[in-house]
Amino acid sequence: MLEEDTVKGRWIEHWTPEDETFWETTGRRIARRNLWFSVFAEHIGFSVWTLWSVVVLFMGPAYGFSAADKFLLVSTPTLVGALMRLPYSFAVARFGGRNWTIFSAVLLLVPTVLTAIVLHPGTSLGTFVLMAALGGVGGGNFASSMTNINTFYPERLKGWALGLNAGGGNLGVAVIQLVGLLVIGVAGATAPRLVLFVYLPLIVVAAVCAALFMDNLATVRGDTKAMREVVRYGHTWVMSLLYVGTFGSFIGYSFAFGLVLQNQFGRTPLQAAAVTFLGPLLGSLARPLGGRLSDRLGGARVTFATFGGMALATVVLVLASSAQSLVLFTVAFIVLFVLTGIGNGSTYKMIPALFQVKARAAIELGGDEAAELLKARRLSGALIGLAGAIGALGGLFINLAFRQSFADAHSGIPAFVGFLVFYAVCVGVTWAVYLRKPAVQAQVALAGGQL
Repeated sequence: MLEEDTVKGRWIEHWTPEDETFWETTGRRIARRNLWFSVFAEHIGFSVWTLWSVVVLFMGPAYGFSAADKFLLVSTPTLVGALMRLPYSFAVARFGGRNWTIFSAVLLLVPTVLTAIVLHPGTSLGTFVLMAALGGVGGGNFASSMTNINTFYPERLKGWALGLNAGGGNLGVAVIQLVGLLVIGVAGATAPRLVLFVYLPLIVVAAVCAALFMDNLATVRGDTKAMREVVRYGHTWVMSLLYVGTFGSFIGYSFAFGLVLQNQFGRTPLQAAAVTFLGPLLGSLARPLGGRLSDRLGGARVTFATFGGMALATVVLVLASSAQSLVLFTVAFIVLFVLTGIGNGSTYKMIPALFQVKARAAIELGGDEAAELLKARRLSGALIGLAGAIGALGGLFINLAFRQSFADAHSGIPAFVGFLVFYAVCVGVTWAVYLRKPAVQAQVALAGGQL
């Protein structure tokens, strides 16, 4: 019956992943299929979103733009992508995960085609800012993809599934930078349109694959009240803050790494492109690791350790910047990327775990198990969307901080000092809210899991 429902209109009416029999006989296969094609569509979305981290490397003196202008161009899609994440999260409940994946993939054609048309010297900064803003729609794909996949998997596997989904999507940042490196190496720094021509057919393939192989879950259809419920939950804002530190750092550094190398160490476009892809690549690959470690050790412990490591790496970046040590700076930056990836996976594991704790506590008090577990999935999906939107704003703050830092001090050091203070705050918040509080630990023990 389930397969018939899946074929007819691609809506699945019955979905109970916490039921082990259902999961082993039916759910695992369907969830995995949706996961892989969700990853592919999200991957392309990330590439379009971070397109301008590559485009600015092609903008030589002929374009007439300053370092501040280029940081403005990479800040713009970050802001738009963050704002898009909230409506994209709602869209899964309103239209269905499969249906929205198709639409959001096709929408990527708009910024890609228009940018290809105007991408040449002589185009005004305002036009390029508009193109960068249109490219921001790719940032919304992450929120809808994560919200959708969260509903497919049981609690015990969400750390791995969400980490894999997000990590595969995040790889889009590294891949488009590799494509940019290939284009610069083969065709030179005057052929940026070739990068766009590579992605036009891939966007079409992503939309077609979503149409053919993905499904909608009727259990979350029309659920637009979850966001109103979740904003009243205090942990929503704590988790959003932590996600600003992890994902905000990842996406902000992904946009800025090449520009920092060019402006602080005088790297050429080819020299910068040869290095910049490594950080997003390793950070993306580390994200599923963060989810897996959190499944075993608890997301709070992994998040706490990750922020501590990020603070130490930032100290090294300040020292390397002061000493003008390119090698030490590059190594420390790549380590920082890896830590942001681990932290991305661990913080997203914490979100469904929080609502699972609440659900188990309600069940112990006599609540209906199926209803409470469904509510937990609804609310965790809403928080994933909200935290994703707020977290992406961290990328905007990072690029604005670099823009001001280079404008005032001609160096990234003031920006790094600010980031260090923020990571220290995140270390303290994680410990105080999720590792020190006896009440939280008692609730986790009651739920029989790890936060």
